[in-house]
Amino acid sequence: MNSKKTLIVSHAPFWHDGSGIPERSYHTIIAALPAAIAGIAYYGAPALGVICMAMSTAILWELLLNRAMRRPITVGDGNAALIGLLLGMMLPASTPWWVVLVGTFLAIVIGMQIFGGIGANPFNPVVLAIAILMISYKGHLDFDAGLVNFSLDFPTTSEPLAALKAFGPAAVEHLHPLDLLMGRQVGGLGSANGLALVIGGIYLMIRGIIRWEVCVSFIVGTYITAMLFNMADPSRFADPVFHLLTGYTLFGAFFLATESTTSPVNFVPMLIYGTLGGVMTVLIRNIGIYVDGVIFAILLINLINPLVDKIRPKAIGKVA
Repeated sequence: MNSKKTLIVSHAPFWHDGSGIPERSYHTIIAALPAAIAGIAYYGAPALGVICMAMSTAILWELLLNRAMRRPITVGDGNAALIGLLLGMMLPASTPWWVVLVGTFLAIVIGMQIFGGIGANPFNPVVLAIAILMISYKGHLDFDAGLVNFSLDFPTTSEPLAALKAFGPAAVEHLHPLDLLMGRQVGGLGSANGLALVIGGIYLMIRGIIRWEVCVSFIVGTYITAMLFNMADPSRFADPVFHLLTGYTLFGAFFLATESTTSPVNFVPMLIYGTLGGVMTVLIRNIGIYVDGVIFAILLINLINPLVDKIRPKAIGKVA
């Protein structure tokens, strides 16, 4: 009764499933590994080098910042390693080491630690970092240019979304959905294998690490928006299955939009958040200037997340 424990009070909403940061980080790493291994199998040693560089430098940046700010060492929770892995999986296998170094600095220092660490970042650190890299080092994030010297046994040697943007649906109609699902397409070294990403996503949902509402609504939003465009003008806009299986779509749905700090915790807001992400992805792809809209779509829904999460059911009845 006379406990001297201090109570920590903060604003609602509250949602906790009993898991800790290390558990969430390591389970997410496990879920991402099949797609990363598939990328290494396709692109070889350069892909392995990019992933190792990304994970090691992300851990290094966090360790250095912990030391500089005299905070407890947090690299053991696996969050920095996870950020490095996800960032590396989105890059071309040809990415220079210094671009990887800059990318992990942006993710760990600018995207997360500068705001106070885990739970305080307004944007997904990985998404923020890759967006800055795409704008600042466009040439190194160009998959067609970066992978031109790789010997790839794919149905096409051009990035499908880039070919669609340049030449229309006729240029990609020969691509079979099964090839795209199995990652036989030019793209991020660990973010193009749809089957591995879906397996990883289902694993995370079963473990309770991510919520199905965000993933499913993101995919549904992408599918329906792409279908409407395709129905309006099939000669200009690709079919919805193509949009689901190319670019960062599935990677974004399962591993980026679901980041716990920057996504809602209430049921209806999660559906709105995910759906809006999918809609914006297709809008940017079809009528925007960028080839793949997933990154900027997720930044946008991260930005409106605090507002969307205020939508909740009203209490029944009234105060007398």
